[in-house]
Amino acid sequence: SLVVTPKDQFQDMIRVLNTNVEGNVNIMYALTSIKGVGRRYANIVCKKADIDLTKRAGEFSGEELERIVEIIQNPLQYKIPQWFLNRQKDHTTGKYSQLVANGVDNSLREDIERLKKIRVHRGVRHSRDLRVRGQHTKTTGRTGKTVGVTKKK
Repeated sequence: SLVVTPKDQFQDMIRVLNTNVEGNVNIMYALTSIKGVGRRYANIVCKKADIDLTKRAGEFSGEELERIVEIIQNPLQYKIPQWFLNRQKDHTTGKYSQLVANGVDNSLREDIERLKKIRVHRGVRHSRDLRVRGQHTKTTGRTGKTVGVTKKK
């Protein structure tokens, strides 16, 4: 059967975890616009929250959205396995967690600063703005530097 939501209850834009989420997109794919939430994580969150996956994001009430946010922020309490999370064995705390929104950027910045501070090879490459993952740099990535040889007359 066709379920029609009244126009006054439908929202075109939803604010979830400091991110604007489109209301006319399927809820699972709408959650992927939050940084740190991919398709598989959004799928498992919706299933743990007992939410109809066919509904659009703008059709949900504030109570349902809060339940989704609670599961996204505390996945281990809702029996989402540790191997599914994007921050495993944190260097400072040793805990498993799911980083979302600004937490992803903050932890990445902290990790790079830690690498620079302990002067490991990756940290040195980061500090000198060179390629970090073993790429060849003889001929590529020369932006901003002088290229080629000039011939004398």
